[in-house]
Amino acid sequence: MEELFNLTYKDEVEILKDEDDFEALGDEKYLNHPDMEARLYWAFCRPNGSCEAQIKDIDPLVSIMAFNHSKLNALKRFTLLHKEVIENPNLRVKIKNRTRMLFRSLVDDDFKELNKVLDIVPVFLEVAVDQLKNGRKWNDIFADEIEATIFMQKAEKFIDDSFKEALFFKLKDLRELDQEELKEHLEEIIEKKEKIHTLILKHYKNEVDKWIEKSNLHLLQKMTIKKLAEKLI
Repeated sequence: MEELFNLTYKDEVEILKDEDDFEALGDEKYLNHPDMEARLYWAFCRPNGSCEAQIKDIDPLVSIMAFNHSKLNALKRFTLLHKEVIENPNLRVKIKNRTRMLFRSLVDDDFKELNKVLDIVPVFLEVAVDQLKNGRKWNDIFADEIEATIFMQKAEKFIDDSFKEALFFKLKDLRELDQEELKEHLEEIIEKKEKIHTLILKHYKNEVDKWIEKSNLHLLQKMTIKKLAEKLI
């Protein structure tokens, strides 16, 4: 490898690509390289995405590059990210696009990891709210009501009509439930209602009223559902 010393890091990596154990060789050579530029370039081109050691690099620019090119989940990335990147807005802007994508995915889930990430990086709360309101919904995972409550407490100053509409859209859709499924869901919510935000409870109560109105159930069956729903608030 002596002949590589006078080549640029890009040229070095190009030569290593011909090796079967390319990534392992690159890690050995560049993960702890004394030159920041070498570590920076390896964070950019590591085949399977940047690893944990690269995200927690002592240099914030290497950490940024690794954060943006990693395949690790959001919680792991934000946990490892250089603190200076989180605290310095001039550095934070360099992870803006990746951060938005990560929060899009977090909001599209059940909110459990979302809240854990916001505990670490509360500075990105507004990004989370923006993605809740404006991000595209990719899956049918419903938000956990208690986790949604925790998120609402964090984002209290952002709660407006558009926020509520977007959040309610993330909750279980009662229109799709039959009588037994609805009863089961209501019983679950009632059991833990002390931990659930009033706005969520009122939303479910309103949705039950709509469900009853459109239902063909016997009056007594409707009354049973209605009495159960009244226990929400």
